[in-house]
Amino acid sequence: WLTSDNMHHQWLLLAACFWVIFMFMVASKFITLTFKDPDGYGAKQEPLILTAVTKVEEVHVPEQKHWPEEFQPTGKAFSGNLIRQPLVHMERLELLRNVCRDTALRNLSHTAVSKFVLDRIFVCDKHKILFCQTPKVGNTQWKKVLIVLNGAFSSIEEIPENIVHDHEKNGLPRLSSFSDSEIKKRLNLYFKFFIVRDPFERLISAFKDKFVHNPRFEPWYRHEIAPGIIRKYRKNRTETKGLQFEDFVRYLGDPNHRWLDVQFGDHIIHWVTYVELCAPCEITYSVIGHHETLEDDAPYILKAAGIDHLVSYPTIPPGITVYNKTKVERYFSGISKRDIRRLYTRFEGDFKLFGYREPDFLLN
Repeated sequence: WLTSDNMHHQWLLLAACFWVIFMFMVASKFITLTFKDPDGYGAKQEPLILTAVTKVEEVHVPEQKHWPEEFQPTGKAFSGNLIRQPLVHMERLELLRNVCRDTALRNLSHTAVSKFVLDRIFVCDKHKILFCQTPKVGNTQWKKVLIVLNGAFSSIEEIPENIVHDHEKNGLPRLSSFSDSEIKKRLNLYFKFFIVRDPFERLISAFKDKFVHNPRFEPWYRHEIAPGIIRKYRKNRTETKGLQFEDFVRYLGDPNHRWLDVQFGDHIIHWVTYVELCAPCEITYSVIGHHETLEDDAPYILKAAGIDHLVSYPTIPPGITVYNKTKVERYFSGISKRDIRRLYTRFEGDFKLFGYREPDFLLN
């Protein structure tokens, strides 16, 4: 019976050992899950801060998973993989879709994809990219990027400034130069993007560039367009100074501005709405960059288009993209609330589509 008793104790000891080992394994697993690297998928994730992000994370997506078309990158870099867009870019596209569906804003958010729009879109067939030009939002630099990608010059530094805007020499075809079927194919398949900026600050930039400084010597702005606006919209007829910002605002806010627009021709691209330029509710864009976050958005766009290994966006001078609230308020300080309200009414679609706040001086 002693032998039997010893064997019984041995079995109990063995069972106890197994139990201890089992409990140790459970405890080890619990510790691993609890203190896992927070960047791993098994841990509770910290909430994401919605700021522009330059780092893009590649995620393998099973073939059966379907993503909305507007979230699918079309650049060469995505063969086999999808890049998960930072939330800020996904939110911009979601906001755009929601505002486009708002019937109350339909007249301010929708436009026909006319030749005027197609003339604004530049094509890079080699890398399947479409870029819609929105003047006064750093477009010259994006043109340089596309000129290099199209092979006209080997680097951005080599491009003469007078070539950038010479569309017969810069090697940038416009989408309007293709047949209807070729246009549709590119609109459906290519990576498409454009850049926006606070609408009122953009108007100030256009006014300064074309009617005050005029650095590229385009005399028709001062000698043809400015007098046309002054004759129609200047209240004080004895005032002999050149075009004032107040005159410019009154012209832009006039519901009947189009009769002058027709006379001014394509020169109006520097101050018409983003809706009129790029038809964002009719064309499904891949990315919408913001001038205020261009330091982050530019690298992201290059990555999303699959060209970041081929070209870099030119260096951005410090502070140049920051929204200057003081400057905007100063320019509008001497203008009547009625004229500012009429201007906002025209550009309300741009404010709403791209998430810009109505200016405080209109709310007070």
